[in-house]
Order: sequence, then structure tokens, then C-alpha cells
Amino acid sequence: MDGNFWVFGYGSLIWRPDFAFEEAQPARLHGWHRSMCLYSTHYRGTPEVPGLVLGLDRGGSCRGLAFRIAHDQAQAVRQALHDREMVTNAYAPCLLPLRLADGRHVRGYSFPIRRDHPQYAGRLPLEQAVALIRQGVGGSGTSRDYLAATVTHLELLGLPDPSLRRLLRAVDGN
Repeated sequence: MDGNFWVFGYGSLIWRPDFAFEEAQPARLHGWHRSMCLYSTHYRGTPEVPGLVLGLDRGGSCRGLAFRIAHDQAQAVRQALHDREMVTNAYAPCLLPLRLADGRHVRGYSFPIRRDHPQYAGRLPLEQAVALIRQGVGGSGTSRDYLAATVTHLELLGLPDPSLRRLLRAVDGN
């Protein structure tokens, strides 16, 4: 395994990392999948009117983007990510094994969902997920725009997620 500090983005970190990095590589994570499984009560919703955002949930695999962080910035980036992602402690940050597009194996810092957290929605029926995404508005905007930005950037990277694309179509009434 590579000795560098890597961060694995599967959602908004792909299109809004908010930190400097030395390298970005498409990567695959086995054993986890990208899922709209987290009630958003802060960034894309409120406690009274939650939205829905992504989490890494157990099973399957996920393609995303791995960012290599300069050694002298690793602790600051880890702290900034903690401050950004752990507002409600719905994630269990950890290092996970990644395979980069160029074949390297690295460990990436990422944010799997805590299934024991009250914000864990699990796999919702399509109609319920659509309703939550349509209603979700929080401090960082709408759940719909979050979903659309993720779909767009995954496609631009050549990493399309057909299930997210179908969900966005349903949200938009297509």
C-alpha cells in the first residue's frame, strides 16, 4: 500500500473538495456502495424538513475520486473534512482500501454511513426518496442540486452512476 494520505470522494467531495491536493485519480472501493441513504438535516435539509444525501453503505462497490494530499497538509485536511462531514456524527470516518485507475492500491480516508445513527435512511422506496430530495433545502442548497451535481461530475469523469441518473430523472419528473 502507498504511504501517502489519500481522501476518497464519492459525492460532493468529487465536485467540491475544498482542499488542496497533489493528485486526483479515479478509484474503486470494494465492499461499499454509494447510496442516497442519509437524511440531511443541515446542509441539504432541516430537522423539520429533511432532505436526502449520499452515504457509503455496506455492500457492492463504488467508483469515485481519490485525492493525494501533501504530507504537510494531511492533518489540516483531515481536520477540515471532519469539521465539514461530522456535523451530526452520522459517518464513521476511516481508511478504506482503494484501487486507483492506474492500478495502484492505496488506503483512502472516507466517510461510511453509521447504520445506527438516526439519520440513516437505508434503502427507501423510490417515491419516498424523490419526495425527500424535492423538499430538501438547507444551508448549502437543495438536495436536488446536490444529486444533479454529483451525477454530472461522475459522468464528466467517465464514472457514470446509472441508479443516481434514474433517481434524478424521477426527481425532475422525467
